[in-house]
Amino acid sequence: MHSCSTSSRCIADESEVIVSGNFSSMLLGWLGILATATRTQTLFHVSKAPYGRMEMPGRLGFAIDRGGTFTDVIAFKSDGNVKVLKVLSVDPANYKDAPTEAIRRIVEEESGTKIPQDQPVPTDLIDWIRMGTTVATNALLERRGERLALLMTKGFKDLLFIGNQARPDIFAFDIRLPEVLYEDVIEVEERVLTSREDSTLDVGGSVETATNGSKIIVETQLDEEELRKNLEEVKKKGIKSIAILFLHSFIYPDHEQKAGKIAREIGFEHVSLSHQVMPMIKAVPRGFTVCADAYLTPKIVEYIKGFKAGFGDLSKVRVNFMQSDGGLCDMESFFGSRAILSGPAGGVVGVAATAYDEETKKPVIGFDMGGTSTDVCRYSGNLEHVMETTTAGVSIQAPQLDIRTVAAGGGSRLFFRDGLFVVGPESASAHPGPVCYRKNGYLTVTDANVVLGRLLPEHFPKIFGPNADQPLDKEASVREMSKLTDEINSYVKSNESSSQKTYTVEEVALGFISVANEEMCRPIRALTQSRGYDPSAHALACFGGAGGQHACAVAQVLGITEVRIHKYASLLSAYGIALADVVTEVQQPLQLVYDKKNYEEISRRLSEMEKQAREKLRGEDFEAEQISCSSFLHMRYDKTDTAIMIAADFDSKDPQTLSNYADVFLETYKREFGFYLEHREIIIDDLRVRAVGKASHHKEEEIKRAEEPENPPSPGSTLVHFSEGALDSKIYFLNEMKAGHIIQGPALLIDKNSTVVIEPGSRAEISDNGNIFLHVRRKSEQDTSVKVDPIRLAIFSNRFMSIAEQMGRVLQRTAISTNIKERLDFSCALFSPDGGLIANAPHIPVHLGGMQYTVKFQIDHLGLEGMRDGDVILANHPTAGGCHLPDFTVISPVYFKGIKVPVFFLANRGHHADIGGLVPGSMPPNATDISQEGAAFISFKVVDDGTFQEEALVEALKAPGKVPGCSGARNISDNISDIKAQIAANRKGAALVCCLIDEYSLEVVHAYMDHIQATAEESVRNMLRKVGKEIKEETGCSRLEASDFMDDGTEIRLAVDIDIDKGSAVFDFAGTGSEVLTSSNAPHAVTMSAITYCLRCLVGKDIPLNNGCLAPIDIRIPPGTILSPSKNAPVVAGNVLTSQRICDVIFRAFRAVAASQGCMNNFIFGDEKMGYYETIAGGAGAGNGFDGRSGVHTHMTNTRITDPEILESRYPVILRAWRLRHGTGGAGKWRGGDGVVRCIQFRKPLSMSLLTERRALAPYGMAGGEDGKRGQNILTRNGRVVTIGSKITTDVEAGEILQINTPGGGGYGKADKE
Repeated sequence: MHSCSTSSRCIADESEVIVSGNFSSMLLGWLGILATATRTQTLFHVSKAPYGRMEMPGRLGFAIDRGGTFTDVIAFKSDGNVKVLKVLSVDPANYKDAPTEAIRRIVEEESGTKIPQDQPVPTDLIDWIRMGTTVATNALLERRGERLALLMTKGFKDLLFIGNQARPDIFAFDIRLPEVLYEDVIEVEERVLTSREDSTLDVGGSVETATNGSKIIVETQLDEEELRKNLEEVKKKGIKSIAILFLHSFIYPDHEQKAGKIAREIGFEHVSLSHQVMPMIKAVPRGFTVCADAYLTPKIVEYIKGFKAGFGDLSKVRVNFMQSDGGLCDMESFFGSRAILSGPAGGVVGVAATAYDEETKKPVIGFDMGGTSTDVCRYSGNLEHVMETTTAGVSIQAPQLDIRTVAAGGGSRLFFRDGLFVVGPESASAHPGPVCYRKNGYLTVTDANVVLGRLLPEHFPKIFGPNADQPLDKEASVREMSKLTDEINSYVKSNESSSQKTYTVEEVALGFISVANEEMCRPIRALTQSRGYDPSAHALACFGGAGGQHACAVAQVLGITEVRIHKYASLLSAYGIALADVVTEVQQPLQLVYDKKNYEEISRRLSEMEKQAREKLRGEDFEAEQISCSSFLHMRYDKTDTAIMIAADFDSKDPQTLSNYADVFLETYKREFGFYLEHREIIIDDLRVRAVGKASHHKEEEIKRAEEPENPPSPGSTLVHFSEGALDSKIYFLNEMKAGHIIQGPALLIDKNSTVVIEPGSRAEISDNGNIFLHVRRKSEQDTSVKVDPIRLAIFSNRFMSIAEQMGRVLQRTAISTNIKERLDFSCALFSPDGGLIANAPHIPVHLGGMQYTVKFQIDHLGLEGMRDGDVILANHPTAGGCHLPDFTVISPVYFKGIKVPVFFLANRGHHADIGGLVPGSMPPNATDISQEGAAFISFKVVDDGTFQEEALVEALKAPGKVPGCSGARNISDNISDIKAQIAANRKGAALVCCLIDEYSLEVVHAYMDHIQATAEESVRNMLRKVGKEIKEETGCSRLEASDFMDDGTEIRLAVDIDIDKGSAVFDFAGTGSEVLTSSNAPHAVTMSAITYCLRCLVGKDIPLNNGCLAPIDIRIPPGTILSPSKNAPVVAGNVLTSQRICDVIFRAFRAVAASQGCMNNFIFGDEKMGYYETIAGGAGAGNGFDGRSGVHTHMTNTRITDPEILESRYPVILRAWRLRHGTGGAGKWRGGDGVVRCIQFRKPLSMSLLTERRALAPYGMAGGEDGKRGQNILTRNGRVVTIGSKITTDVEAGEILQINTPGGGGYGKADKE
């Protein structure tokens, strides 16, 4: 990812331009970096050979970053000088492999001997080669890996297809998830179970000892004969690679090892075993990882084979590859799952080596802005790793550097939609690229920089046009920006609430730059603020190509005053690879309590792992003194799911030093989550040893000092547009700068590979080593206008949503329950002083729009005078705007600098696993009164004037025990911990709101609060006008009608009357059936949420989600109906079932899409000591032009499913099957998605409840498409197989099996006769 401006003057001075192949088609992501011939200069002296042996005089070392567009090469000579080369990564007309070609050119030049391209490169002069490559990443993105088959435990064929069952875009009818990597699946007869002390079920089999010392049960031995037969059939299909994933293999690998041996004997060329790739619990991410390994490793092997073939003899050359964790490995150990971030990892190491000051220890944010995206990272003295990330839709479970990406870069396209400036996520791609590339491209961020004079065509290579000999086309950029400016001005003039100003082309371009900068700040805030770090306390390290144009402005937005740009920033990934250490890691699962009595065993294991790691590095020519080891414990609190990888001082000879890990764990947990969990055991999930072979030390050469620091040489100036206007800005060339030179902004500092924009009031200083230090002027907002400005509107939309998103991150990180932390059953939002929704992060759809009624109720109930700074209110009752009792809403009024009334409100809603009531899990199908559904709060100050009311809270949670047949909350400590997490999320949001007010003023923030709601309102009105016109043309009136039924026969009826002129509508539910005796009644807030969600889906584009969506809607619900029940009516199922039917009715009325499964398939089990709750996926409805997705959550929910290994390890059940229910989607021109089969066996007596729908009435098809298949719930008991209906609470005994068959989605359109 590179994008910047290049000085043709500099290039002419030092090198020749190479233009070969289809050069211009590969420029995106690079703006300004071109392929140049080699140049020699002193980059730094290598004071020690990169490996243990002595470096031979006259020999060369190569550090290579093979990117998607360009390959950067730095060649190190033994005298300390280097050669730098940049070539196209793909140029088949001129060479087979870019790194080989680059090495050939340099060796040819150094030896003075011609080396023909068709001959192997001699290696006499090559000492070492280090490479980072995007080979694996590109193969994954483009799905060009090796054909593979997956071996999977029987019953789990579709485990990876279903994944976590969540959909990435909750508002999309056409649900798109990346396709699985495997081509075929073999279900293997084998089964391993966890051994549980609380189990009363005898499953047979043999008890064995797992690798972590625990006991496991081998219930079914591997059927080797059947496996061999199936593998031979797969081999006939031409498949060469095999991935093997068996449940619990991370601690019992025997079956995987045997299966792998059989696969190799049959002749498969590559076999990946999940326990070897990553021995960690969680079958789904481990499965994705082993598939990625089997998919990518053969391509890496193929690449390495071709690379080796380009050389004479590499046996005496040390060749290493950069891994995703920032460490080098030898090329024989480089495999797919560790290669995904190979290229970006070099940049992070480069940031760590060049931008971090060991003396001040000021943390650094790495900022790499490319063509289609921007990567950010954080470094504070240690490389920060994460154990699970998602790339190209594939979850990878392996140590990787923590790199965050946002889809905003130089090639991001620019749009004006509904009064908002929008940047991306669509990209102009490599072809056709930006408008200025002369290929009929799209208007992009790059064009905006050209229009503003920040990229100068005269200082850029003339490589565009049909003959690749023309400069950037500034006139074309200005022309297209002018067209967009006319559109914007026309909109502004027609909007009475706008400032009515006329925007110039440059103001529009600058507006888009501001919006792009705000987009790029979001991942930085996620990396810092949501983890308890202040972004302004960091330095910004800019690298890659395009970042220099935005560095000052991005730093200003974040409050950062110092930006560091290395002189070779555009080569920083290659530079980092040169400086990286060789790393080997050993990891083992443990799952042991962190306790003194276990210190000896933990220490023994770590010692053995360290010995193994050291021996590996000693085998790579490292001396003992060059090797250092770090021991990590993957630690978490018991009954929580977020483990933290902890490093501490540990001496393997002294087991008592393991006590140091507790201190670090507690400190880290408190900083990131805000509290400790007292009296809770700490569990060690995994042990990890990272051995590092110190590969090199460097010292950068100093450059000559300036005699006149305040007067650096400048060839002239140019007009550059800033927020202050068009300013005369001097031009400087980096290669003419000397140490101590000071450049005052505004100015452009141009290098061969980048342009750095120095904003007015900021200044740049050149360091002793020739690097750039920017001192950034703090931003101060002068514009206090409250009239709507489209540019600011987009910025505030981003900021409001960012606040809600960061609240969500804090809540997820600080909660301890599976429901919130893992299943993500929560939502966070920001509200106006009158309780209107401003921004709701897109978490759970059933919460959308509904929370504002809870906030409004508290304002009316308590009055603003009844609230104080420091109060936090808890509510869950339907009369107080609740949706059902398990969803606790925590509300915080926000006060600002002495103002006596709240200036904003913050709230979040999270599902609590148990709050008492009739059944464990607090979801009783048989409740007839709301008092039976658990603890109820109408307006409870859980924090009163700053004091947490724990005693009163505990009493309220115990209160359901006073209701006949009911129990109080069964795990009050978890309830309290999650409520504290919810309070912490609001506290984070309040701090961010106050910062926003400080930055812009309360009057401006409140004004844009209103403007952003008006924008959403206008989007909905436009949609209604469009639909109304279409319906009127077809039917003669603008009325829509639809109805559907609950399984008990209760009708939900809707009539929508659209006023086309006003763009408004009446949603009238007259004719809807009466309130029901059981819990399917839906409170008013649920209907509001469903309508809000449906409107957002129908709009079909990204708009602010707030109270404005409902402003054009008049909702009429007759009292006493299932949608407006009486005060004491039970409602727990209304939130999770009836809400889905409301969506079905609305979408049927609008003829939008066939019915999805229409159910959340709620399954609850537990006893007096524990409870478990999950919702289960089904089939999505098809639409005009697309099939419905199978095995996914739809409409009003999007919670994740618990991983099979977690489920079986922590709860007394066995998951017998988890697969698609093939053929259950409705037929049609476009097929509905299939439901799923989830089969669970109980290992002890428990209480079990089901709340399901679409068991009697099928999901409808549309436009001639057929209905989806109904669901079914089946219980196997004492040899009997019985259907148990859609809603039930029953006691189950050990050995009984529940099978939940979820509904399919409806089809769309008549199927072709064939």
